[in-house]
This record gives sequence, structure tokens and C-alpha cells, in this order.
Amino acid sequence: MAGRGSVRASGNFNANQDAEILYKAMKGLGTDEDSIMKLLTSRSNSQRQQIKAAYKTLHGKDLVGDLKGELGGKFETLVVALMTPPILYDVTSLRNAIKGAGTDEKVLIEILSSRTAQQIKDITAAYRQEFNKNLEEDVTGDTSGHFRRLLVILLQASRQQGVQEGNIEADAQTLFSAGEKKFGTDEEQFITILGNRSTEHLRRVFAAYMKLAGYEMEESIQRETSGGLRDLLLAVVKCARSVPAYFAETLYYSMKGAGTDDQTLIRVMVSRSEVDMLDIRADYRRLFAKSLHSAIQGDTSGDYRKALLLLCGGNDA
Repeated sequence: MAGRGSVRASGNFNANQDAEILYKAMKGLGTDEDSIMKLLTSRSNSQRQQIKAAYKTLHGKDLVGDLKGELGGKFETLVVALMTPPILYDVTSLRNAIKGAGTDEKVLIEILSSRTAQQIKDITAAYRQEFNKNLEEDVTGDTSGHFRRLLVILLQASRQQGVQEGNIEADAQTLFSAGEKKFGTDEEQFITILGNRSTEHLRRVFAAYMKLAGYEMEESIQRETSGGLRDLLLAVVKCARSVPAYFAETLYYSMKGAGTDDQTLIRVMVSRSEVDMLDIRADYRRLFAKSLHSAIQGDTSGDYRKALLLLCGGNDA
């Protein structure tokens, strides 16, 4: 879906000129944060990589290192994320979610359920290249049970193509028999069908399921499963229905209640800014009757807020 991002490549782009603007913004007393954020949010990621290379050539220094030295806190985290190539950003997020004490299941769920099959393949290859480790082994070493099994299926990135007309009713019936109709839940069936069918096929199955069970698929998953598996199944179902709506909801919950989940907020705003932010904004307004822009405005502050609003793109957002 071309052109659904809020951040686009700049038309009259000059990497050397941009590198100089950034150099000047960090030189001398005090840092010109406004210039830095305006420039970086109005260039595509591939243009930012060219600026980074030009900066190195012109000044013999690492742009990201210099930015880290000048900035701080959440604003710094956001700027470093913007400077990271998308696939590398995903693999670093996954690696950080796995290593350390306890696994950040939220990150595994969000990335593995929302990326395309090709992106998952690229992530697996980049993970090996970057950390000299096998992503699937790292994931299986850090998770267990049905949750692990579904993550492994998603990592295979081998969903069927198209819609199998003949299987729609049968799949809906299997899911109904595995959950609502049964004492105890047959998680295996949920995992197999939701992990392996195409998203178009699943949307048809959800409609058939609703007719059959009288419940939406999500309601049954909420009731029939628990913990990490429930969260992962829900994410898979929501992404099959609509990836932008899934991210609108993810953003909403990152800012709801006491304290903001800034890690999630930054990850989604950065990773979707060139993909489908315009659709996410529209879904946010539709689902929550307020704009994403006003939510960010009310929930963040300072340069961090200004940069997020620029990524959001326009205040009608």
C-alpha cells in the first residue's frame, strides 16, 4: 500500500547539506533540537542512512554517536530509533525482548504477528547476521508451551496463499468445536488454523464463525485461552482483520491509564511512520473517537512530544 505513511522521502534531497545542518545543530553551546527533529522526521529512513554516511565522510564522526552525546531521555531513544534501518530496528527490538531477565512477550507478539511473510524472512536473516544467533532457537529457548508453538509457526512465514473456499466452513466448525463447544480448549486447533491460513481466508472464517457461534473470534479467544497464548492469538486475529487497526489499538493502550508505555509508543510510531500511519490515524479516530494527535499531545511533553507529533503528521491526525 504505497503512500500511506506520514513520513515520506524528501524531494530535493541533498545528504551533504543535511549532514551540515545536523552538524551545526550540535556544534557550539546548546543543541538545536528543533532543527534535528524537523530534518529527521521529513526524510525517509533510506535518506537518513545517506545522511549518516555523508556525515561520516565530511566530519569523520558517527552521526548516531554524536546525536546520543547531545540528546537525552526519551527524545534520544526516539531519534536513535529513527536513525536505525527498519529491519535492524526490528531485530534489535526482538533481541532486547529475549535477552535479559524475563522475556518481553509484548514485543515478540507485536512484531511477529504484524509483519509480512517477507519481512519475517528478512528479520530472521538479519538477526543471524547481526547477532550470530538463530532467532527461532532464541525464541524457543525463552518461551514455552502453546505460546512457543504459535511463535515458531509465525517465524516460518509460510502462510497459505489465497482463500480455500471449500475449507471456510470446516475451519469455522473446527474452531467452534475446539473452543466454545468443548469442555476445556483444544489450543492446537486454534494455533494450526490461525497460524497457517492466509489473512483473506481467515477473514472469511471469522465471518462464518460469528454466524455459527454467535460470538466474534476475539470473544471466544478471550474466554477460552489465557496468558501469552491469548495475547498472541488476539494479535494474530486483529492483524488478519486489519494491521492499522491493530496498531491504533496498541497505541491507545500504550497511552491509557497511569504512566505511558514509551517503549511501545516509540516502536510503533517509528516503525509504522513510513508504512501505514495515515491508516492508523484514521482507525484511531474511528475506534476511540479522538485523534492520535490529541492523545500524544496530552500524554507526552517537551521535544519528545514535538517529535512524535511530527511523526504523526499534521494536527488533524
